[in-house]
Amino acid sequence: MSSMQKKTDVILIGAGVMSATLGSLLKELAPEWDIKVFEKLGKAGEESSNEWNNAGTGHAALCELNYTSEKPDGTIDISKAITINEQFQLSRQFWAYLVKNSRIHQPKDFIMPIPHMSMVQGEKNVAFLRKRFKALSNSPLFQGMEFSEDRETLKEWMPLVMNGRKSNDSIAATKIDSGTDVNFGALTRSLFDYLQGQSVDIRYRHSVKDLKRNSEGLWELKVHNGETGQVEYHTAKFVFIGGGGGSLPLLQKTGIPESRQIGGFPVSGLFLVCSNPEVVEQHHAKVYGKAKVGAPPMSVPHLDTRYIEGKKSLLFGPFAGFSPKFLKTGSNFDLIGSVKPNNLFTMLAAGMKEMGLTKYLIQQVLLSNEKRMEELREFIPNAKSSDWHTVVAGQRVQVIKDTETGGKGTLQFGTEVVSAADGTVAALLGASPGASTAVHVMLEVLEKCFPEHMFDWSPKIKEMIPSYGLSLTENPGLFDEIFTSTAETLQLSKKKLVLS
Repeated sequence: MSSMQKKTDVILIGAGVMSATLGSLLKELAPEWDIKVFEKLGKAGEESSNEWNNAGTGHAALCELNYTSEKPDGTIDISKAITINEQFQLSRQFWAYLVKNSRIHQPKDFIMPIPHMSMVQGEKNVAFLRKRFKALSNSPLFQGMEFSEDRETLKEWMPLVMNGRKSNDSIAATKIDSGTDVNFGALTRSLFDYLQGQSVDIRYRHSVKDLKRNSEGLWELKVHNGETGQVEYHTAKFVFIGGGGGSLPLLQKTGIPESRQIGGFPVSGLFLVCSNPEVVEQHHAKVYGKAKVGAPPMSVPHLDTRYIEGKKSLLFGPFAGFSPKFLKTGSNFDLIGSVKPNNLFTMLAAGMKEMGLTKYLIQQVLLSNEKRMEELREFIPNAKSSDWHTVVAGQRVQVIKDTETGGKGTLQFGTEVVSAADGTVAALLGASPGASTAVHVMLEVLEKCFPEHMFDWSPKIKEMIPSYGLSLTENPGLFDEIFTSTAETLQLSKKKLVLS
């Protein structure tokens, strides 16, 4: 069939949380637009968005210590924590709008209240956590956070972590009850169910093999239909590449200037999962520690209560690893295939700079199960090997690019949108905080790629996301109002509105 017979307004590549979010936003803003989705797997949310493949924290920087750095003068820089918290609030507002307007149902299927804690050991780290707590307590976004070094209090907060711990250990924690556990796999599937009901054409087992501009300035996609074995051609005015680790190779195929000098470095992960229900019941929190020296930020150890497949689970990790695949279901040739003449020197420079990371990943790959259990026992002193088994998490591809501050071949640890100057194609690259900030990231895609529509769309965006374009930090009254209303809609506990 010729490409002219398969023309559409928007094509979304990848049926993950990013495409689900962008598709849902566009269906509210431009319901008359035709949207097609291509996913190479058989279901939505099976790769990076799957609940077994990501941390599911609902990143609001409430407990992640790598979002608050200590400056040379000893003060704590909380700017990144505030930015990420603000971005997560946008997601909460959009999800609440979707629930309130019956676009998706049963918020408890994808979001649950869970305390978020940071736990550190050693006098130096305790001093850091105390300073971090004081700095964050000055922000309205972190109201209700508590700090304690008192062992009896800590036993109440996290009995599993404190039982069996030596009494001379220096230990402290912060706790905030307004944290959440987000099942991004369940959320993604709910959004695609809704989109399917809105006449969005979702094609599973369809792999995009190539994309290029045609003479009319439209994007022509070569798609392999895995069910029939045939090759199809589809054209669109706008293409979003949201294929997780698979986005980089497709971005390179576009040939847009913005795709040059960009590389990717894959990092895999493992989690230990508790198989003893009695142990699972003894813990009810997400407890984040400090990353080991040389570890990438995404490898911060954490002991997480999760809600997966309708039941409470307990995970510890992640343990980093290396695989040349860009997706869990990818190819061992992904990394080599992504090295092009225009990014070769960028990749080589990164290789020279990141020898410490490479060494760390090799050490992690070589860890025995007992060594992993030893790391777990830093969190749970009485952990038994027989209660835990290993699960392979998803692949993450960290962006490598040339930057003014970092120089050639700098490894990035965030989420990044790369779009063409004319706004006809955009790709999402990177990892954490990823899914938690999906709404912020997709609003950025709309602003970059549809500037001519933003004036007309803004009132509807404000209806869906009341804090759009505003700083909640500078409007604490608005924050309290929005936080309370979204908590009610999403059936979450309201936080204590008391500054600690």
